Amino acid sequence: MDKRKRAGWPSLDAPAVLLIAPERVPRTPFRFVLYVARARYRVWLSFLLLGEAANATCGILLPFALSRIIGRVTTTAGSERVSLAVLWPPVLSFMLLCGGELLFGRINAAVQLRLAPRQRQYVGRALFDYLHRHSHRFFSESFAGALGHRISEVSHGVNQVLWALLTEFWPMAIVIGVANVLLLRVSGWLGLFTLSWSAVFVYVSLLLSRRTEPLAATASTARSQTMGMVVDSVSNHAAVRLFARLGYERERLDVAYQGELGLVLRANLAMERVRLFQFAASAVLKAGTVATAVWLWSRGAIGVPEFVLAVSLSLLIIAEVRNLSRRFLELFEALGNVGSGVRAIFRPHELVDRADASDRRIAGGTIEFDGVHFEYTDGAPVFRGLSVHIPGGQRVGLVGLSGSGKSTFVNLLLRLYDPQAGSIRIDGHELRSLTQDSLRQQVGLIPQDPTLFHRSLRENIRYGAPDATDAEVESAARRAHAHDFIVNMPEGYDAEVGERGVKLSGGQRQRIAIARVILKDAPVLILDEATSSLDSITEHAIQEALDTAMADKTVIVVAHRLSTIAHLDRVLVFSDGQIVEDGSHAELVARGGHYHALWTRQAGGTLPLALTATPAGRHPALPSPGHVS
Repeated sequence: MDKRKRAGWPSLDAPAVLLIAPERVPRTPFRFVLYVARARYRVWLSFLLLGEAANATCGILLPFALSRIIGRVTTTAGSERVSLAVLWPPVLSFMLLCGGELLFGRINAAVQLRLAPRQRQYVGRALFDYLHRHSHRFFSESFAGALGHRISEVSHGVNQVLWALLTEFWPMAIVIGVANVLLLRVSGWLGLFTLSWSAVFVYVSLLLSRRTEPLAATASTARSQTMGMVVDSVSNHAAVRLFARLGYERERLDVAYQGELGLVLRANLAMERVRLFQFAASAVLKAGTVATAVWLWSRGAIGVPEFVLAVSLSLLIIAEVRNLSRRFLELFEALGNVGSGVRAIFRPHELVDRADASDRRIAGGTIEFDGVHFEYTDGAPVFRGLSVHIPGGQRVGLVGLSGSGKSTFVNLLLRLYDPQAGSIRIDGHELRSLTQDSLRQQVGLIPQDPTLFHRSLRENIRYGAPDATDAEVESAARRAHAHDFIVNMPEGYDAEVGERGVKLSGGQRQRIAIARVILKDAPVLILDEATSSLDSITEHAIQEALDTAMADKTVIVVAHRLSTIAHLDRVLVFSDGQIVEDGSHAELVARGGHYHALWTRQAGGTLPLALTATPAGRHPALPSPGHVS
């Protein structure tokens, strides 16, 4: 590998994704910033560090060069003509320092100009990548808008911290250090005064500013939550409008804003205390340096050049400090934002690929649940030793009342969750032995309520197979009976569908989702009420297309409308987390058990929420749950 690339000199435009192991991510914001800085562009950042040091050194040495010029002028003031040879060396030094300050300043600005947006995007990509690897549970418990806001705040905050350290605090440290050395050379009293002032200023500023960090972090969390509420309300604007609840949403947001305002004001008040101290300290430095210099000059301890040097240095430090006071506050506010985002996003992933997980091809599609025990975080078991065998190529319907375990069965098969005990296998491979990407690339899902990207229809369908041609996209749309309505739209396949597909009807969204899965052509197909949003005529047409798509595939159909599964090879009846009946539609109806009760009691072909009681006041007798294969 090229040594420059190993050292961190890759092209600024080279794409990169920061894959971060959760156990290696520092939890403190400052260490996180340093961790990111070392991960990429570290040599460019080191180059910028040296450039800022050179720029600051040139700037702080200008008063020293000016004092030398004044010294030569004053020592030759009695001469009729000042020799140019006497003045030329200090003047040349002054000119070189001015040129160096200009040169290094522009070079540093050019590097920062090109590096800053790339560094921000680099961090944003890392956060985006890490966030998407969280579990289904993580996203179901978080505001999507708040998470997006976190990515923006952290990536921007990392840049703020880096540039504050490199272009503000580092040059300021050099200015204060060199100034103290120069003043110590002029006079021990002047050097002692500025040295003491510097130590007290840095210590107290750091102490006061650190107190603002938790307040800034709390305010940042409040802002993210408020933003999440805004996005949540806007995403559900149809419900807000249909229920005439805009006033309620405004009041709810006002309460959130009031809470946020109190936290922001507390953080701002703490920052104002820092500003008050720093401006007071600047006044003490200015008055103290001038008074000390005048006193020393009156006693003959220093001359005019030294007096000018002392006053110039103090004014230069004050100018830097006033800028630094703002940067101190921005630094700790940015650190608070970074810390809040890191704690929210960089939690350990709940579902991770094992070290020996591999990309295996699913050929037959045989599915096995063996002694599976699963419960959600509330501690109530859903499955207790569930076992079932589904041969490859079999088409199986899952039925049962709400909460019986059908959706959990599908979620476990997709590995959105891991069982606490037992194993789930496809083609004999335990799911955890497959990479998550490998598994989900070979399983197609048509959900009951599909969501689409705010992209074109063509892009949404092609999401099932990114390399598909336009002809293949159109073919999938025809099979899903979506082509006709697509071509009747003004922009056809290039029409944007709006956020979550809001520009389309429910049935149109469903047909796009079906086309996407048809194009994916995965060996395992899961349909979760895939035709629930369609009218009966369109449903019948699409059912024929789905029957074709099901050929030679293992198919799992979750259904509330039992008529949609009557033609399947097999039906599994769920109740209270157990499979209580297993057989074909005809067999189960003839058996007169639980499935028969569901079939005879459904209204309009849809399962009821609960079974009604028999005349005797009891539900029909159910077979005992057991191992099914």
